[in-house]
Order: sequence, then structure tokens, then C-alpha cells
Amino acid sequence: MSTVRHHINGAEAGEGARTGRIYDPATGAVAREVAFADTAEVEAAIAAAREALPAWRATGLVRRADVFFRLRQLLIERQDDLAAIITAEHGKVLSDAKGEISRGIENVEFAAGLVHLLKGERSEQVSRGVDVHSVKQPVGVVGAITPFNFPVMVPLWMMSSAIACGNTVVLKPSEKDPSASIFLARLFEEAGLPAGVLNVVHGDKVAVDALLESPDVRAISFVGSTPVARSIYERGTAQGKRVQALGGAKNHMVVMPDADLDGAADAAVSAAYGSAGERCMAVSVLVAVGDDVADALVAKVAERVQGLRIGPGTDPESEMGPLITGEHRDKVASYVTGATAEGAEVIVDGTTAEFDSDGFFIGVSLVDRVRPGMRVYDEEIFGPVLSVVRVQTYAEAVELINANSFANGTAIFTRDGGTARQFEIDIEVGMVGINVPIPVPIGAYSFGGWKNSLFGDSHMYGPESIHFYTRSKVVTTRWPDHTPTQVDLGFPSNH
Repeated sequence: MSTVRHHINGAEAGEGARTGRIYDPATGAVAREVAFADTAEVEAAIAAAREALPAWRATGLVRRADVFFRLRQLLIERQDDLAAIITAEHGKVLSDAKGEISRGIENVEFAAGLVHLLKGERSEQVSRGVDVHSVKQPVGVVGAITPFNFPVMVPLWMMSSAIACGNTVVLKPSEKDPSASIFLARLFEEAGLPAGVLNVVHGDKVAVDALLESPDVRAISFVGSTPVARSIYERGTAQGKRVQALGGAKNHMVVMPDADLDGAADAAVSAAYGSAGERCMAVSVLVAVGDDVADALVAKVAERVQGLRIGPGTDPESEMGPLITGEHRDKVASYVTGATAEGAEVIVDGTTAEFDSDGFFIGVSLVDRVRPGMRVYDEEIFGPVLSVVRVQTYAEAVELINANSFANGTAIFTRDGGTARQFEIDIEVGMVGINVPIPVPIGAYSFGGWKNSLFGDSHMYGPESIHFYTRSKVVTTRWPDHTPTQVDLGFPSNH
């Protein structure tokens, strides 16, 4: 059985004294193993990044940009191979895998504009003979810890901006689907990135702890569950590191009485069940304003899911693939099987679906009359389960969403511009869609939520990533002009 090893200083590394299993989610079989890094191996990756830092930081901006232009072309040329790797280890259908790659390329394109993005500012003659300018400089070695659900897109969120800004990176991808990260590292180097600028180590808490505790790692980027995100943020900042840690989500989609209900039902099915619900931006709560709207939406969603084709991601006929592991499938099922006892009504029970495979498949579920306080509502499920909450007014919908501890994304479906505008103002959520169910920003903007969906003050990718991966330095200059000077112990004044 083959083993996925680390990528350190441009070469394969790792003895694999400890390993983890990589499953084929479509069959349930163990497909490969992955080496788990010990502390010494993580330290070797950090050392490689530290040693590569001075030369990469000194590399001209245009030459850095050239790497990203070449990387973009390589990602386009190799997208079929990369999508196949994603599907084999994650399970998502190939079209979804290619969509992930496409969104990752957006971040590469943004990073390719680094010559513009890294411009400073200058003020002339702030005082007689005194000029001031600012520059953006890299923070140093960056640790990137990424989740299983987007093994290409999320690493590219972090690596693209970090490397473009002149930093070096140690990536710790999910141990559940690690092969895509190795493919990306090799593409980066094929595009001209020097060895050691990007290193990949696999593993578990041992590897994460080593990144958090190393004094050479100056910044940490993380995407995962809220409890882990909070821990990463607290531990990292206690070590003096700059940290951005994105946590969980419970995304609500409000449907007003004036909405196109057929369009809203289509959007809800797509946003709730795409990628088997394993998206932090998946719609997991449908908020119907008025019982007539709720009754109609429940009927329309239930009708649409009857024809969904669930199967291996490699099958062109499949619209939804399996979940990542058997344990996760069973946990997702527990939310549905326990919903009735909490007072909810299970309209479509995906836990009873049967499949001709030992893979980690589950059917889609629709649960009506859900309320806060129920486990199916309060917790992030991360699977193909859509809950319906009934409210009577717009104000109740806003109050419901704003009371939730998660605040990643939300959406409203309405034909009324005034309602939509007020929703933008009223809602306390980081990303908002107007008749758009999954409002993931394009690469030129930044991604991130509020409340327990984000720990730190910088969102991911886009303009905020340039702020996160650089430190601003302000330089004040005066050149001698042979004007007589004198000692002055007063506070410097610009007048």
C-alpha cells in the first residue's frame, strides 16, 4: 500500500513511523496511508521555510508574479488530474471538484496582481524637508492548517496571498485527503517557486502543536470547527503569533412571501445538498416567513430531492457523492433520527436510503418545524440535512439569525429591493446573499464570518489577506540641506 509523505524543501520526506488511513469514500476501502509527522519533521519543514525566506523575500515582485501566472496556467492544464485526486479521497463529484479548483484559481489570479497589491503610500513635505512613506513587508514563516472539505481551494486561499507577499509557508492539510496538497506543492515548484518556500507536512495534533509552539512561525491561518478554531486562536496569540481562525457555520436562507418560490426551492436544494452538505457555506436552515410560504417550500423541496442521483463521484450521473468517513456519516444521521423526539417533523429521511456499496453514503434529509434549542438546529451538522424554521414576520427572521452564535453566511430571497436593502443593514453576519444562496465572495473580496465563525480580525483571501500576511512599516526621512539646527527636547511637531 502506498504512503503519502511530506514535501519538505522540494523533496519527499518522512519515515512514516505513525500513519493514518486514507479511505475511498465511495467504497469504504482503505486506499492509501499517510505519514504523520512527528515534532522533528515539522521542525525540519519550518527550518526549510526559514532558510528559504531571505531569498524569496528579496525576489523581485515581477518575478514573484510570474510564478503565479505560470501556476494559473498549470492549474488549468492539470485540472482533470487534480479533480480526480479530490474525488478519490474526498468523494465529491467531479464537477464539484472542478468547481473547487476554479474558485482556487481566482485566488491565484488575485495574487498575480501582487505588484499593485503591495504598493505603499508616500507623503511629501509633511514638515519642512521631511517626507513619510510606508511599505508592506512579509511577516515571515506562515503556518497554514486546512480542512478536508476543500483540499485545493482552501490551501490556495492561504498559500497564494502568503507567498505573493514574500512569506514562506508550512502547510498542514487534512489527513483525510492529503494528496491534493502534494500535487499543489509540485505545481508551485514547476511554476518556478524555489524549494523550501512551500512545505507540506501531514498529521494530527502533534503537527499542529509543533506549528503553534515554534517561535519561527510568525502567523497561523486555520479553517475548521469552532472549538478547534477558538483553541488555535487562543494558543497562537498567547505565543505572540498573528492568527486568523475560521470556525463553523449555521447558514440561514430567508424566503419572503413575495419571493419566486420555485427559484427559492431550487436554490435551497442546490445550496443544502451540494457536496453532500460538507461546506461551511452550505444552507442548513430554511427560514420561511409565513406558514403558506413554509408549506409550499417544504412541498417543493421534497419533490425536488426525490430525483437526486447519489453515487460515486466518478460516475457522471451522480449529483451527490458520499461523506468523508463512516464516522461522520453516522454522526450526520444521528441529527435526523433524533429530530422527531425533539418535536421536529422529518419530511424526508435520508438515513433510510439504501445503496449498493459499502461506501459512506447517506441520503438527503428535510426536517420541518425546527426550533432553536433542538440539536438539529443548534449544532453544525456538515451533511445533507436541511432544517425548516417557520416564522411569521421579517423581524422574527432577523431576530432568529442574529441570535445564532454562528455568523458565517446568510441569504434572503425576495423581489422587494427595500426589504433586501434593510436585510443588508439589519443582519449581523459576515457574508450576505440577495437571491444568492451561497454568497462566497469572488477572489477580489475577502471571505469570513462574524461571532463564533471567525477568531481574529482578518478575513481570508482578497484584500484582507494582504493585510494579514504583511506588516506595515512607516519611514520618516529628512536629508541634510545645510540648514542650521539646534537641540530641541520638545515633542516632535510637524508645524
